[in-house]
Amino acid sequence: MEHVKSAQELKNTTDRSTHSRIDWVDYAKGFCIILVVMMHSTLRMGETMNGTGWLHYVVEFARPFRMPDFFLISGLFLANVIDRDWRLYLDRKVVHFFYFYILWVAIQFVFKAPFSIADGHTVGHVASSWALTFVQPFGTLWFIYLLPVFFVITKVLRKQPWYVLIGGAALLQILPIHTGWVTIDEFASRYVYFVAGYLFAPQIFRFASWAINNISWSVFGLIGWALLNGVLVFNGYGDLPIISLMLGALGACAVVLASCLLSRLNFMKFLRYLGENSIVIYLAFFLPMGILRLSLARFWPDLDIGTMSAIVTFFGVLVPVIMYKTIQFTGLGKFLFTRPNWAYLKSTEPKPKAMLHPAE
Repeated sequence: MEHVKSAQELKNTTDRSTHSRIDWVDYAKGFCIILVVMMHSTLRMGETMNGTGWLHYVVEFARPFRMPDFFLISGLFLANVIDRDWRLYLDRKVVHFFYFYILWVAIQFVFKAPFSIADGHTVGHVASSWALTFVQPFGTLWFIYLLPVFFVITKVLRKQPWYVLIGGAALLQILPIHTGWVTIDEFASRYVYFVAGYLFAPQIFRFASWAINNISWSVFGLIGWALLNGVLVFNGYGDLPIISLMLGALGACAVVLASCLLSRLNFMKFLRYLGENSIVIYLAFFLPMGILRLSLARFWPDLDIGTMSAIVTFFGVLVPVIMYKTIQFTGLGKFLFTRPNWAYLKSTEPKPKAMLHPAE
């Protein structure tokens, strides 16, 4: 399979696609961010209520492909920018994400510190826990901590043969690497999907184009994949070496298929909006999730865990969107989701008239 040799090759591939064929990327991100919020909401709700609910089965089914697809999509357009000079590249791909990581770690600690102190931890312990987040990604924010690592390593290794990159990344995923350090373990487990998105972006876009033009075959493919994924996951084979890599790759392809189909349905357009603002949801969902989870457990303890988890998921997605729209309307708190000019490396600031984009 040919390697993406230049940014122009990827540009030509995407330019030949119709508008709907590009939309599928945002639909995929919207679909996956819901799964991410669902996972955290469901597992935390289960821990709070000391049990499991029907939504736990959905979370388990999605486990092999939930994060692989996110990383695959994160690498899709990398060929367009990977040859930038290092200063601009580091600003856009490292400083950008670390700004939001540092900011939102601080915000999370503001909310969590009082509970930690109430549980008997000292202020010194809380402070040391915060300091540790600079080397050990914190809680739900590990994804945006790891992305800059992926971006830098891929730029450094970009002149290596494609088969060396993908082969080495696949080997890391297969090997039983469990050090306890999130950066090392998640890098080994996830890098193969990111580098696959970078290397095979033209092929992925052609696959998406095929899916849109072959709806019946796409539906049959999704059904077959769902059966295979379900059988392997619920029979305990999903975490086995090689099988987990296969399920991650097949699941990412399945999300591409599903997203292409969803992009043709008018009533699913909300997924596109969620995808366009997926990082906003990712950064802010912890707060409504935590508040609602504790409220349901206290005031509606007889409600079944699955329904509780679904309610928490819904508001975990909705509240950040409302927060973002409110900030856009009022102009207050823009720094939460839009990097201010002072947080750019010198000489890399956007032009005054340039459109500002959210965290992603």
